[in-house]
Amino acid sequence: MLKVGEPAIDFTLDATNGRKVSLSEFRGQNVVLFFYPKDNTPGCTMEACEFRDKHAAFAELDTVVLGISRDSIESHEKFIKKHDLPFLLLSDPDGTVCTAYDVLKEKNMFGKKSIGIVRSTFVIDREGKLAKVDYKVKVAGHVEEVLNFVREQLK
Repeated sequence: MLKVGEPAIDFTLDATNGRKVSLSEFRGQNVVLFFYPKDNTPGCTMEACEFRDKHAAFAELDTVVLGISRDSIESHEKFIKKHDLPFLLLSDPDGTVCTAYDVLKEKNMFGKKSIGIVRSTFVIDREGKLAKVDYKVKVAGHVEEVLNFVREQLK
């Protein structure tokens, strides 16, 4: 598991803006990087919509929000359109970045085991270091907690 104070692992992934995006592009800004299991599922939709609703507040704090799942860009684009999401979603279909950030774990649903993303959020400071690391995030109240952290710790 990654720890606060460590450098954030750089990556380059396809994004919903039609190009490849690297984490290092955002050096000099704070970044909220949230990993979520699947587009258009109840918990993921709630989380994404809460980030949408607080997007202006994050922007005022010079903070970029990026979402990552293993869904395709096409799926991400539909998710964005359906819920009017104002931030980029990045596609990690082979799970390389998910593995690097240690968010892929075995899940057991109705007796069926699979490997999936454990909802996790990383706040990265302007210098590219991990300022907050949250694994196994519960959706309710999480976005507000992240916003308060950025507001209080990374002004």
